[in-house]
Amino acid sequence: MQLERLLHSQGFGTRKACRALARAGRVSVAGEPCGDPFADFAPENLEFAVDGETWRYREKATLMLHKPPGYECSHKPLHHPSVFTLLPEPLKARGVQCVGRLDEDTRGLLLFTDDGQLLHRLSSPKHKVPKVYQVTAKHPVDAAQMAALTGGVQLRDEPAPLAALACEPVSERVIRLTLAEGKYHQVKRMVAAAGNRVESLQRIAVGGLALPEDLAEGEWRWLEEEDLARLTAK
Repeated sequence: MQLERLLHSQGFGTRKACRALARAGRVSVAGEPCGDPFADFAPENLEFAVDGETWRYREKATLMLHKPPGYECSHKPLHHPSVFTLLPEPLKARGVQCVGRLDEDTRGLLLFTDDGQLLHRLSSPKHKVPKVYQVTAKHPVDAAQMAALTGGVQLRDEPAPLAALACEPVSERVIRLTLAEGKYHQVKRMVAAAGNRVESLQRIAVGGLALPEDLAEGEWRWLEEEDLARLTAK
């Protein structure tokens, strides 16, 4: 693949802008400066750098973000900054999209991808990809409330009761709730219907992929093959 095309595919601007990057001496490939925008390279696992920042060629961009509270999962936020401001420009230029959404005040594991098939697989209700949330409630969560959450609670505008796949106690006011759907404010509405109130909420896993303990709020990292395998494992 020609260097200008490679840079363009990775979100570094138009073909013309990518040619200019190379000719300006701002690009290196495999540790060596490359000023020829038409030089050919095998793209698979190729490492290159733009302005000293190293990247690896990826046909599809899939990543995780530890979302902080105070950010909206939208390109056009209404009241708070967009989560997309936490990502570097090349990823935004590639058109990565949120895989589902987290409320403005919710933190935790948020996935992004430009892979349409993966986005559909993870987002479509028919695939029932489990999402695990750590819920801090206002009041102690008793056995009757946990039984209601797993047995099914009726929400307004929903034709049938919604049930959690699992509900595990962590402490007196903290539970881990596993859902297969991703409906609007679902965790908060279900907890309210069970007779309590959510004080804080964190998504800690999607599928078999858990939020890494060493990924700080506001930080992102690529999903590698082993992460994708855990994410989509049945």
